Amino acid sequence: MRPSWVFLDRDGTISERPAPHEYVTDPACVRLLPRAAEAVARLNRASIWVGVVTNQQGVALGSLTMKTLDAVHSRLRELLAAEGAHLDGIWTCPHLAGECRCRKPQPGLLIAAKDRVPEIDFRRSAMVGDSVSDIAAGNAVGAITVKLGAEIAGATHAAPDLAAAVDLLLSE
Repeated sequence: MRPSWVFLDRDGTISERPAPHEYVTDPACVRLLPRAAEAVARLNRASIWVGVVTNQQGVALGSLTMKTLDAVHSRLRELLAAEGAHLDGIWTCPHLAGECRCRKPQPGLLIAAKDRVPEIDFRRSAMVGDSVSDIAAGNAVGAITVKLGAEIAGATHAAPDLAAAVDLLLSE
């Protein structure tokens, strides 16, 4: 089944992942992964809603402010737009693990998106990400899941990158 709604992780899925225990704290440091904008644009052209759900505990740790995070996301949107792609929404968990219900692997960010966009049907949705927590969040709401990189148990599909994941999703 081809999804009507696609949720994407940010770091390691659309944009380069910072070094371990570091955070993207400067909008000028946002770098799209190869073919990521093209993949998002293909979803856009297929009239598939695209949202980002991202854990950003750097806010709770004081490494960046919500204002800076908003600027990082604005830059992400600018880079995508320059290549003909757009995001329909971005949902962020700024908390540390165990402090909330929104931090992936919990499904709270996906549920928050549905609260804002009630027509989202998780049975016709997909979650694409590069971590076990992304797949767990998608599975928690019954979405198709695509793990980027190495396969893991519980993921519906695996793909080497976002472009290959979109190939899979558009062929469903």
